[in-house]
Amino acid sequence: MDQQQWSYLFVGLTFGLYIAIALWARAGSTKDFYVAGHDIHPALNGMATAADWMSAASFLSMAGLVAFLGYGGSVYLMGWTGGYVLLALLLAPFLREFGKFTVPDFVGDRYYSKVARVIAVICALMVSFTYIAGQMKGVGVAFSSFLGVPFNWGIFIGSFIVFVYAVLGGMKGITYTQVAQYVVLIFAYTVPAIFISLIVTNNPIPQLGFIGNMSGSEISMLDKLNTVVTDLGFTEYTSTTKSKIDVFCITAALMFGTAGLPHVIIRFFTVKSAKAARKSAGWALMFIALLYTVAPAVGAFARMNFIDTVNEATYIADSENYEERAAAILAEGGKPVPEWYKDWEKTDLLKFNDLNGDGMMQYRGPAAPDGLENEVVPNRDIFVLANPQIANLPGWVIGLVVAGGLAAALSTAAGLLMVISSAISHDLLKSTFYPNMSEKGELRAARLSAFAAVIAAALIGAFASSLPFVAQVVAYAFGIAAASLFPIIVLGIFWKRMNKEGAIAAMLSGLIPTMAYIIYFKSEYGSEAGWWFGVSPEGIGFVFMWVALAVGIVTALVTPAPPSAIQQLVEDIRIPGQRGALHE
Repeated sequence: MDQQQWSYLFVGLTFGLYIAIALWARAGSTKDFYVAGHDIHPALNGMATAADWMSAASFLSMAGLVAFLGYGGSVYLMGWTGGYVLLALLLAPFLREFGKFTVPDFVGDRYYSKVARVIAVICALMVSFTYIAGQMKGVGVAFSSFLGVPFNWGIFIGSFIVFVYAVLGGMKGITYTQVAQYVVLIFAYTVPAIFISLIVTNNPIPQLGFIGNMSGSEISMLDKLNTVVTDLGFTEYTSTTKSKIDVFCITAALMFGTAGLPHVIIRFFTVKSAKAARKSAGWALMFIALLYTVAPAVGAFARMNFIDTVNEATYIADSENYEERAAAILAEGGKPVPEWYKDWEKTDLLKFNDLNGDGMMQYRGPAAPDGLENEVVPNRDIFVLANPQIANLPGWVIGLVVAGGLAAALSTAAGLLMVISSAISHDLLKSTFYPNMSEKGELRAARLSAFAAVIAAALIGAFASSLPFVAQVVAYAFGIAAASLFPIIVLGIFWKRMNKEGAIAAMLSGLIPTMAYIIYFKSEYGSEAGWWFGVSPEGIGFVFMWVALAVGIVTALVTPAPPSAIQQLVEDIRIPGQRGALHE
């Protein structure tokens, strides 16, 4: 079978499995729909959490970031990994002990205020829709690769698949689907990495291969890559142009943003107790590490192979006569544009602009010694999917990677849709405006909300091709979560004097300036020269997080203390079993 047939086989089998699981685990109650009945085993929940966490940003975009930013891309590795440790140790067990469905639910009860709950819903929706914009771009990239269709068609096809198993199964269906998706995506990520590591470094362990020597050479992989990229005018691979303050702020924003992400936090409500939540977090960390430790190697191999196959290649405009034209170029001692490039060119995610009219593809950095301009513009999000093709791996490996990319993008998109659905149906309708709504009515509202969210996500995704790479868009969501939700969650757990006035002030003082900063500096009016303290939009959430914490604490101190029952509640949730048993 050729690579397209392998792709159809793997994607068809995995999608059939996902939909079968959604039908088998179809939610029959709001408890099933929101929190999977509180009865998911910690190991399975850890696997589902890992799939939810390792989104298109992790699977598709992170290695592309590392490939093109080199050392500068490590902020995403450090921030996301450290953030999950922070969430697992600092917040997850206590939130599970509280026993509520969602983050706005926690805010509404902890801060005894409908206003605080509504603002928390707005924050959660802002985070989720910003995050889902990145995911839908990943869905578009993956489906356009799989079907060879334009980007926007990929978006709408993927949205339909998400709708089927998210709306039918709710959190129960999504959880078991994500277990299957984790198995698919981890195999899809590591198998080609092992193949390529063997080819490039003769070492089957990618984590060791990329810091070892090239095959048959005494030159290390990273030294060789440094030489190649600097000769073409790019920044040395093992260095970065980012300032130290920006590196620190981006890493911190990703860390603290993780601890405020609604779609990750909600996963810890699907287990029986705070003890199970801790175990679940441990399992998830182990499952996440399997991918995150491989990503730097995948990125380095992708950059090396991309340059080897594309730079100075003769472009062939007519894909139908590709083989004949390529053979003629080879016979003349030239290097034809690789076939994988022609496949990806159809998706509009790779572009060649022949600026000097010589028919040769010059890939150059801003400081190219030969003075030539760059003519090859790759979308960084394609490289995990394209890497097996670039390395000429077997067709079944390429098909497996396509299935894995789709699993990663769809698993997180489904988790985010659940946050959006529960925020509207449970936190706004049931808990705020229509408290007498029946369980059947709430479940219907949840499914309608999920359906509306799928439509909105598809429309957002349709414009996502003009957005930055997936991981950068996702980083904005983390910054918003760090500035708006993290302060009131951590203060709500660890400071019983924190009150509703402080919570409202903290959320608004974090959300509004962070959103304004991102929008302004990513518009045509903003420029890097105007960044405050040299901090980029990806890292500004960390700065405004401290503003929100300070505003919340000061406001709480100058306004009345919360009721004694609320203060006792804060004491109770920090004692295992004290409160959680009431919500089993």
